[in-house]
Amino acid sequence: MKKQLIFAALGAIFLASCADTWDREYSGVNPQKEGYEYLAEYLPLKEYVDRSKYPNFKLGIATSASEYTQQQLVYALINSNADETVAGNAMKMASCVDDKGNMSFDNAVAFVNAATDAGLNMYGHTLAWHAQQPVKYLNSLMADREIEIDPDATQTVVDAEFDYSTFSSYNYWGQGPAGSERTIKDGCFVSYNPSVIPNFWEFQYHVADGINWVAGVTYKVTMMIRASENCSFTVAAGTWSGQAGGTIDVTTEWQEVSVPRAPGLDVGGFVMFQSGNFAGTIEMKWLKVTHEEAMAISWWTPIISNGDAEGDDATNFVSTHVGGTNGACDIVDGAGVGGTRAFVVTSAGGGAQTWDTQFFLYANRTLADGDKVKMSFDYRADVANNSESQAHAAPGGYIHWDGGAAVNFTTDWQHFEKTIVISSTLSPEGNMQTWAWNLDVGAPNAPVNKYYFDNITLEIEESGNTIPLTPEEKRDTLIWAMDRWIGGMMQAMGGKVKAWDVVNEAISGGNADAEGVYALQSVDYVSEEEAKNNFFWQDYMGDLEYVRTAVASARKHFEANGGNPSELKLFVNDYNLESDWDQNGKLKSLIKWIERWEADGVTKIDGIGSQMHISCYANAATQESKKKAIVESFNLMAKTGRLVRISELDMGYVDANGNSVPTINLTEEQHKQMAELYTFVVSKYLELIPVAQQWGICQWAATDSPAGSGWRAGEPIGLWDEGYNRKHTYAGFADGLGGN
Repeated sequence: MKKQLIFAALGAIFLASCADTWDREYSGVNPQKEGYEYLAEYLPLKEYVDRSKYPNFKLGIATSASEYTQQQLVYALINSNADETVAGNAMKMASCVDDKGNMSFDNAVAFVNAATDAGLNMYGHTLAWHAQQPVKYLNSLMADREIEIDPDATQTVVDAEFDYSTFSSYNYWGQGPAGSERTIKDGCFVSYNPSVIPNFWEFQYHVADGINWVAGVTYKVTMMIRASENCSFTVAAGTWSGQAGGTIDVTTEWQEVSVPRAPGLDVGGFVMFQSGNFAGTIEMKWLKVTHEEAMAISWWTPIISNGDAEGDDATNFVSTHVGGTNGACDIVDGAGVGGTRAFVVTSAGGGAQTWDTQFFLYANRTLADGDKVKMSFDYRADVANNSESQAHAAPGGYIHWDGGAAVNFTTDWQHFEKTIVISSTLSPEGNMQTWAWNLDVGAPNAPVNKYYFDNITLEIEESGNTIPLTPEEKRDTLIWAMDRWIGGMMQAMGGKVKAWDVVNEAISGGNADAEGVYALQSVDYVSEEEAKNNFFWQDYMGDLEYVRTAVASARKHFEANGGNPSELKLFVNDYNLESDWDQNGKLKSLIKWIERWEADGVTKIDGIGSQMHISCYANAATQESKKKAIVESFNLMAKTGRLVRISELDMGYVDANGNSVPTINLTEEQHKQMAELYTFVVSKYLELIPVAQQWGICQWAATDSPAGSGWRAGEPIGLWDEGYNRKHTYAGFADGLGGN
């Protein structure tokens, strides 16, 4: 089926003055180029589609909206050859939304109106993507929130806190007369003096240590305390070079008692009782050191992940057990609180040192002098035993013997919770990053044992005049922003665009999960430059909600703006779905992700878009492998029962050495090989994709790419050359459509 068409030289074409001239009368043939004369016999591409056999098939050609709306040569080429068109960039978010969030759809509307008036079907590209986004605007939505603060307001800051119920034993300095005691008993610190002594300071002892006193700051020492009889004694707070404090009155009832500490000059000190003037028992549940400072907004930021052990990530949890080497801590099903998962450390018993078996909590950041952290966890053991807690840099990088988090294990679950202010003792070089628990206490007679940790949290306090949005706030903000953007686009289109790439390039192509399914794109998997220039919605919204939100918003706003909901078709579009190096692994992952997105019973994805930015290979074995993968991709997509669209088809050439061949160096033989591959791809699509699932094929690059292009620069990727003349690839594409 061939036909003689009107020939026109390129220069003459541009003399036309009205759009009608450009409507359907375009032939891109250069009769002066030897060997290309036969192309004059070819019909416009769309006329090769057997509409009785493939009634749903749409032949598309992508274009620049600005070129098309000029209604000149590009307009004529597309109208003559295609059923459908799509804008390369004009309908992407970055083209319609500026850095301040202002939306303008004028270019998109002009393009759609021109195409639909010409009788073309319109395809929308694209609603949700990580690239070509208004990054500055979207990042501003995620920015910290400014908080107005009363300049006269103050807040109480906790500098140190000691909960004696977490102490396994009294391990501070002390001295006293014969018969006196200082111990931990029944979850309290307990001191006992058998009789009054002449010099009260001769019975003195630290009840807290490692406190970072800052020069010029007035502190308050507060404690929950009682005594066997009403009494008074001295509390000294400071260092051995100087203390400040006062006398406190204690009754037989539990009460909070405070004593001020005047501004000091020393750092790294203690709180000391001097109670030789009282005969009897003093008990204390807790003690804390505080000061007042100007009001600032503070918040707690997590610095570990997977503390509930429900995931598989053990990055923040390390253990030394049985074999004696550090490694990721075991996560055991059913070992946690209520039968959940937990971290488990096994001790073989009989170790020479208490640290022969250890559990490490490894933070995501180093901690410096003055940092305040909040720690909590649930814990138990098969056999009751004590523990020691140490401060480390990285696990195994010992710094100090007392990390302030030692616990006594029983066979029942217990809960530990404590706020710890990092001192220069714990982090003298600002490099503390780890708490270590020594679990072979009693060595060499420590028991064979298993220690269990669950529901671990570790947070650092941060403050300022701004406060970060919570993950929930970021998610909700982006749901709003996505709905606003999609709603604006659908309103502008007025129901004229009935098919969309609702999500573009969602699959990362790596970082597979336990099922072998590739992860979604994420800032975690790209370079610093890519992270700066792109915006990954899914990192904030979640892998499921990202797509579900886009789909729901598209359907809602399409109908609200005059569209028939039964006519709307939403595609997920991606590249490398025909990959041979991973046996179509990316396509298999996409299919699995679609199942996950639709598992809510509400989300519906109508079709799969396969970009197919392919190459023709000089190496025969390589080419055969690529062709098999293309066939397999069609078979896999056909099995889904969904619509299938080749969404961005174009083709380069790779020589025998694996190098891309630029247009200027392409031989006639190589060009004809490309034409044959076009015939193969198009004909296999029509053969393998069931008629009911056929959406069509869109040629992404109509012409070869200019040398300065941002897309496959200088490559022979078009069906027309840069002068808009038909190429051998045009014939190959037409032959595929016509079944030749």
